[in-house]
Amino acid sequence: MRQDETRAGFRIRPATPEDLGAVDRLLGRSYPKLLRADYAPSTLVLALPGMIKARPSLMACGTYYVAEGDNGQLLGAGGWTRNARKERGDIRHVVTDPLALRQGIGRALMQHSFAVARASGIVELECWATRTAVPFYKAVGFEEQGPMEVTLDTGVVFPAVRMERTL
Repeated sequence: MRQDETRAGFRIRPATPEDLGAVDRLLGRSYPKLLRADYAPSTLVLALPGMIKARPSLMACGTYYVAEGDNGQLLGAGGWTRNARKERGDIRHVVTDPLALRQGIGRALMQHSFAVARASGIVELECWATRTAVPFYKAVGFEEQGPMEVTLDTGVVFPAVRMERTL
């Protein structure tokens, strides 16, 4: 399975450790704006500092991707990692620039992730979605499993929704 993919107006490629700062900036301009309709300001003020930092391990795992515009700006990021059960994977830190929403970037990142995961022997993916992202994940084939709480690295407990998709 090819790891790079070119689409109209953007290219999907595996993230590298050099992308860490750019992904941090993408998360920083996206999450505060996109999540405010679904979370109380008091929740976001505590949660966002931990959510807008990209994980260096994701940048180096080979299955986390960035979508670059023609000018080299990051328009989106996201991917998957294998979990403890070898045939299952986890969707990881998916984000789209607020100025690039509804242009197929998130969907392309997910389709690319699905194809690579399937080729790697993954049969099911799990996602811990923000409330904001539930409609998007449903549109790409995930089903809600129920509400959950995620404890962020900062110790803050953040409300989310557990979702699954068979490949």
